[in-house]
Amino acid sequence: MDVVVVGAGMVGAACAYFCAAAGLRVAVVDRGGVAGGTTSGGEGNILVSDKEPGPELDLALRSVRRWRELGERFGPGTFELEPKGGVVVAQSPEAADGLAKLAAAQRESGVEAQDVSPAELFELEPNLTREVVSGVFYPQDMQVQPMLTAAQLLRQAKALGATVHTGTEVRGFRHDGTKITAVETSAGVLSTDWVVNAAGTWGGEVAALAGAPVPVLPRRGFVLVTEPLPRVVRHKVYTADYVANVASGDEGLETSVVVEGTAAGTVLIGASRERVGFDRTFSLPVVRKLAAQAIGVFPFLADVGLLRSYLGFRPYCPDHLPVIGLDPRVPGLLHACGHEGAGIGLAAATGELVAQVAAGKQPDLDLTPFRPDRFEEVA
Repeated sequence: MDVVVVGAGMVGAACAYFCAAAGLRVAVVDRGGVAGGTTSGGEGNILVSDKEPGPELDLALRSVRRWRELGERFGPGTFELEPKGGVVVAQSPEAADGLAKLAAAQRESGVEAQDVSPAELFELEPNLTREVVSGVFYPQDMQVQPMLTAAQLLRQAKALGATVHTGTEVRGFRHDGTKITAVETSAGVLSTDWVVNAAGTWGGEVAALAGAPVPVLPRRGFVLVTEPLPRVVRHKVYTADYVANVASGDEGLETSVVVEGTAAGTVLIGASRERVGFDRTFSLPVVRKLAAQAIGVFPFLADVGLLRSYLGFRPYCPDHLPVIGLDPRVPGLLHACGHEGAGIGLAAATGELVAQVAAGKQPDLDLTPFRPDRFEEVA
């Protein structure tokens, strides 16, 4: 192989597709199934609205363009790609002031952010609470069905010659004294020029196995799913404090409501964040808090039934930036992990940039802010 991708979730699938499209021989290995980890617990968000100016926003803007191109190439139905836009609402004068400043800074970085009055908010979302002060509309925000999309990207990679090995555990790496030469798996040895660590929440374990640790930790989050409804929520809608919660490094529970409809008619409600390791215990207090916050934004939800709730683990890094690119400590190792809750949205650009590096090209985006050894420098 030219490239062995460890991880068959969204980021791994994107890396496999773009590497195969670049003409590289690709194998994907995952100890579970396709999209069986963090991807299965995601909402499918492709967002620029929740990112402050900086490296992650630059990556997100690039990724939005790539997702739009993928939708045009394969048809939006292939991924259930919905370019529906996002609406952020402020429910207090203080929140409105902070949101206006963020939107102004985002516009300077190339984000399409349109300030909207309460009357205009109600045109965008007729069922929205009347207890709002202001809002911002982000037409670039999109959504995909995450598990479907990961599977489809791997299908396209296979059509280009890639192989996918599920139920296959990575047990070690072989070196020739200068670089990685092979991956040892439960099904045998795969010789390769490059290894891509796209193991999501378990990216830290794979990195440590390769001798190049990175501090990727799980951050648990719950999502609620309502009964199918008519199109009652037209965009992705969340409150202005969501951005602050995403950027927070607190270990304790944080919730900030996010509400969005799906093509199937269900409404998804998030988002909670807490660092509790890989504890999969159901938390009724968290679910109740999310439901109450959702009703505060869309009062009609008080009379809507919930079908289920589910949880997932975001691959969290202390500085809230993903780990992407060459690892100088272990030649032959590339990282594509630690995207936290933005992995779905950032996957397209991440996959393209990783493929450029693996093909010996200069990446189109400066990967210095995402370098894997940056944590050792801080320490």
